[in-house]
Amino acid sequence: MRYRGTFTLAQFLSDNQVMLTSKPCSISCVETEYRIVCESLFPPKGLQDGEVPSIKAAQDFSRVLGIEPGYIKLVNEEKTGDGDFDHFLLHFENNLALLISKTWVEKTDEIRKERLQARLPQFISKIKKSDWSGALQEFGEVLEELAFLFFGVQSEKEDFIEYTLRIDTQMGLFWWYGCCIRQQKFPKNAGAILRALLLIGVCYLAEF
Repeated sequence: MRYRGTFTLAQFLSDNQVMLTSKPCSISCVETEYRIVCESLFPPKGLQDGEVPSIKAAQDFSRVLGIEPGYIKLVNEEKTGDGDFDHFLLHFENNLALLISKTWVEKTDEIRKERLQARLPQFISKIKKSDWSGALQEFGEVLEELAFLFFGVQSEKEDFIEYTLRIDTQMGLFWWYGCCIRQQKFPKNAGAILRALLLIGVCYLAEF
């Protein structure tokens, strides 16, 4: 597992700001400059009915995660089924499958690994069909299971986001993103922004 650290932990956090009793998707411990970027994507109180983030907010967040150049290129691609995107998607699928297979878990949790591996083709199929609403919902569930494989029961605790931020800031913000997409309800007709939101996580994991 590789963690990228373009920004240092000290730049994001201070010990006296971390609150272990915060809500699961809280990033109150992140410095203001970066918290503004995050909360432009997903407001603390959630999106209102029919509301969606802006493409710009997604692009700004991709910069914080350190995936901006490749992400911007993919977002600007108009066709999902072109050769470059298909090649990228295959790379992502193989990388994610490898991450899952190499993750050590207790024997009692092996079934969760197998089930997660088994659902990847369905998830990839939704992307290929440009079913962005379905793919984003599926991705949120995939990330929830992936977090459990990586972190065990820690991923189910309320301080999980703060816990991952302490390990690596960009990684922590990625899991915050995963938490948010599970909790939000997105309108199905907002194809462009749903695609942009999905590609944030896809690009991040493709480079993991």
